[in-house]
Amino acid sequence: MVQELRTDFLVLGSGIAGLRAAIGLAPAGRVLVVTKAQPSESNTGYAQGGVAVALGPEDEPSLHLQDTLAAGAGIVSPSAARVLVEEGPERIREVAGWGARFDREDGRLHFTREAAHSRNRVLHALGDATGWEMARTLLEKAQRTEAVTVRSYACSTDLVLNGGRVVGCHFLSDDGEVRVLARATLLATGGAGQVFRETTNPPVATGDGVAMALRAGAALLDMEFVQFHPTALAISGAPRFLISEAVRGEGARLINAAGERFIDELLPRDQVARAILAEAAAGRGPVRLDLRHLDAERVRTRFPRIYATCLHYGVDITLEPVPVTPAAHYVMGGVATDLSARTTLPGLYAAGEVAGTGVHGGNRLASNSLLEGLVFGARAAEAMVADGCLPPEAPADAAPAAPAEPSDPRAVIERLRGRTWESLGLLREAGPLRVLVDELAAQRAGVAAHPRDRVEAEARNLVEVAWAMATSALFREESRGAHFRRDFPQKDDTRFLGHTLLAGGTPRLAAVDTPVRETARC
Repeated sequence: MVQELRTDFLVLGSGIAGLRAAIGLAPAGRVLVVTKAQPSESNTGYAQGGVAVALGPEDEPSLHLQDTLAAGAGIVSPSAARVLVEEGPERIREVAGWGARFDREDGRLHFTREAAHSRNRVLHALGDATGWEMARTLLEKAQRTEAVTVRSYACSTDLVLNGGRVVGCHFLSDDGEVRVLARATLLATGGAGQVFRETTNPPVATGDGVAMALRAGAALLDMEFVQFHPTALAISGAPRFLISEAVRGEGARLINAAGERFIDELLPRDQVARAILAEAAAGRGPVRLDLRHLDAERVRTRFPRIYATCLHYGVDITLEPVPVTPAAHYVMGGVATDLSARTTLPGLYAAGEVAGTGVHGGNRLASNSLLEGLVFGARAAEAMVADGCLPPEAPADAAPAAPAEPSDPRAVIERLRGRTWESLGLLREAGPLRVLVDELAAQRAGVAAHPRDRVEAEARNLVEVAWAMATSALFREESRGAHFRRDFPQKDDTRFLGHTLLAGGTPRLAAVDTPVRETARC
């Protein structure tokens, strides 16, 4: 029997976007935050380097805007980027006022530089634990807020629709199947790095929000643009632990097997990642990140988590170069939204990495992700309250689907992650992409339509998200930002200067600044 719960506002995900939205929603009603693991387990907590914000004495939002536009390969939505950089400083002051312990030198906030930034504007906390510290601050504030309830270990499976409006979500939990009905539902489920065999993302990053939105009929944006971080730890038996961009910002060098530098380490991430791949393909690997010329005590103090993790796996980064490899890190696209987090379905909103606002274009500027979660999480809350969605009516119970015998979900996941890394990774071309799209289309019909546990649910979601990525990548016959086609190695502004909007299963080109012309309200 399905248990039914009701709340005013439902927030799916406990990362920075979801928690900031929950805090903003609390004055307007009851808020239920649902997360499929413990609340602290999200991509937010794994964000090491920092948060980009124009708060330094030699910086201003207009300069941050210029850098964001330049990094995005020509298709950043200027209006979305302007919202990000102009509202970002106040959001950072806000979270600092709530207790976030940002690093200081001589009593002043300390800013460092990362790739493609023209100023030192990357604010950090506890050295290299910025995301963890911001998530801690928001979670503690949410838990102190009477109107907010956080429910852990509940795996979302499908959005609940009634008359074309999203009125809640189905979950699997220790108590069995649960249906939560709400006036408005926010997707803040984070990224989808687990689509790929090599990823810096935690196991929870299986693209659940994107997949549920796709099944419900919402439009997706820019799903082909996946950022591969250049420097993940490449040691046998170790996870692909992120070696932050900030390490290169402090002066670390990339060297090949001969000890030679081969790239400007502060170029945009896609260029650095492909250069590392080229060195390995040419037999000049493994590529390593060299910090030996930097002050050892400074390295240990500035990057305590990275230092300790590498030491755990046998590498003292102050004494020897650390082997690195590119790995899937961030999805620039997601569920298509307007500037207030409204999707194309009434009652459904999206913020953070799950959302596609156009703010990152074809290549996210380093450390803009945490700021995005804060800014658009706050905007989502404002829109969810302003839209005045009425309490939902429970939909009629649908006739149960005939149970199909699903494929082994673990086998599906393992094969999918290998195939996407081969055909949808840093280098793409039409033939392998077509084969992959066909395989995934067949798998969409073969995975469990009514998952019985988290593994089945994640297998279904990974197949859906991989299909959306591959379909969009096949459509975009050019190379732009993080999307590189061997068969179309040049940028093609004549045909593809715009966003990829995937709606009704078919991709098409959308305008740069207003990729989603119609969003839904209650």
